[in-house]
Amino acid sequence: MREKILEQASSLFLEYGFKSVTMDDLSERLGVSKKTIYEHFNTKNQLVKESADHIFQNVSCIIDELCDQNLDPITETLAIKDNVMKHLKNEKSSPQFQLQKYYPAISQSLKQKQWDKMYECYRNNLKKGIEQGYYREDIDVECIFRFYYNGMNLVKDKKVFPHQEFSTAHVNDQYLEYHLRGIVTPKGLKRLEELL
Repeated sequence: MREKILEQASSLFLEYGFKSVTMDDLSERLGVSKKTIYEHFNTKNQLVKESADHIFQNVSCIIDELCDQNLDPITETLAIKDNVMKHLKNEKSSPQFQLQKYYPAISQSLKQKQWDKMYECYRNNLKKGIEQGYYREDIDVECIFRFYYNGMNLVKDKKVFPHQEFSTAHVNDQYLEYHLRGIVTPKGLKRLEELL
């Protein structure tokens, strides 16, 4: 039952946001009493923390599985973006924004985990891309990683890209193409254009 609660809570939080979903909503979705939920999670805060960790672990598994496929670095980058966004339901309700605003300690912990995961994964992608001739040899891997990571967070900022004016999927696609075009070699550009 605990796992079922966690799965449903994670799904609801991604769909409607961490603040918007109440324990009553979750109880109704599961068809169980709130008491049953509280037997497994003492507070909503605990449920939010464990759901955020659950979502992060699922995303990490997706990334690891794609990295293990030994794809070329451009295909890998695009596949990770597509699969993660699908899992996160294109973040249509800005769950990260709600997490940051209403659960700042949980948000900060999650951001550190995201940084660590992306630092390992994307730096490896950049190095592999240089070795295989898809990315320019003269790029500074540390700088490019930070540009990429912070740019991915910027495109989620609804003050910069209001959801009424910009589709999350479109902004992500535009950003990633913009980023990759800045670091590819002619060989990488050819591969990028094939994939686009």
